[in-house]
Amino acid sequence: MRIYDIIEKKRDKLPLTKEEISFFIDGMINGEIDDYQTSSLIMAMYLNGMNDKEITYLTDAMAHSGDMMDLEKLFGNTVDKHSTGGVGDKTSLIICPIVASLGLTVAKMSGRALGFTGGTIDKLESIPGFKTDLPNEEFIKQVKEIGISIISQTGNIAPADKKIYAIRDTTATVSSIPLIASSIMSKKIAAGDSSILLDVKVGSGAFMKNMHDAKKLAKSMVKIGRSLNKNIMAILTNMDEPLGNNIGNSLEVIEAIEILKNGGDPRLRELCITLASNMISMTSKISITKARKEVEKVLYNGDALDKFKQLIIHQHGDVNIIDNYDLLPKSTYKFHVIANQTGYITKIDSEKIGKLCNLLGAGRNSKDDNIDYGAGIIMRAKIGDYIKKGDVIATLYTSKENDSFENIYLDAIKTNRNYKKENKLILGYIKK
Repeated sequence: MRIYDIIEKKRDKLPLTKEEISFFIDGMINGEIDDYQTSSLIMAMYLNGMNDKEITYLTDAMAHSGDMMDLEKLFGNTVDKHSTGGVGDKTSLIICPIVASLGLTVAKMSGRALGFTGGTIDKLESIPGFKTDLPNEEFIKQVKEIGISIISQTGNIAPADKKIYAIRDTTATVSSIPLIASSIMSKKIAAGDSSILLDVKVGSGAFMKNMHDAKKLAKSMVKIGRSLNKNIMAILTNMDEPLGNNIGNSLEVIEAIEILKNGGDPRLRELCITLASNMISMTSKISITKARKEVEKVLYNGDALDKFKQLIIHQHGDVNIIDNYDLLPKSTYKFHVIANQTGYITKIDSEKIGKLCNLLGAGRNSKDDNIDYGAGIIMRAKIGDYIKKGDVIATLYTSKENDSFENIYLDAIKTNRNYKKENKLILGYIKK
């Protein structure tokens, strides 16, 4: 078998076999296939597409290119929630303690931020002392003791995906739905959870800008999961405005705690209840109505907040931040954004807001960039709100000198004298 013949076959729009895809992944990892040949094959996949079998073969091969964790064997029925990324998305900080307090096992490996969407690990690391690089023995011990741990991804989980992604990032092939689906699912398969809920974001602050592409991606990932014997479903959710009011690492921790204290932004709260309820329903085989009642109960009685406290303590963080937000990192400067017109907010460009957050210091553009954990944005007005010229509509936090940050924010906001459109939160469900 030769990589030349595999490239030629895909160039000519013919489907690849499982053996051919495995040969490609193995050769790429062990250095027998050069980067220029990998680039050629990836471009052929991008241009000519892949059928369901090919996508599954690629996912499985990438998952098995490094360490495979058998969480089901270690802990029984484990559950994970994966988001395709969005601005202000701190749902993992809320949902994981909720479902763990209801008896589900959450052994989660998450990533750091790259680009304008935030990373769960960065948010947790904004808590003073919080460790995300636990040794395997400590990770396993913690999950067995309290039912939850959230750690950074190990260096050898799906290494083929990392290499392919680096090539996609430099060859204009990132936006391929088959390659996105296989990239996401290879890491989920390698992690070894038995049940997976996918939160597929749709809108200006998401990778999928429209419903057509989002549905296509969700269906592809669900098919992959089912073909590899996973209990899996996807929920399509709105990312046409940032999620919640706070964007930025320590600011999002504060907002997550407020939800766990049974308060906080109603829209964020509703999304977390919906996602957690579906995780409970799909793993415990109970109705969504009953699952929702259980979720609301642990929010109301404080069990979910207590589980978050246990998570912080076991991973060496300062649990006092729960009641004293001043212990969290803070930036040097604070700037208010003043509305320059009157009317209803009809549109918020979430991608522009996310990129502004990066400029403020809350994100990174390369993996070696340092993060200002206190940097970010508190939004004082959202879509549908009526604002007057002169109102404070946002507060920006940064340790950088002001570089027209307020103008960038204002450029992302559109207003109109009239507003009737409903800004729907849950856009659909994909179960098969």
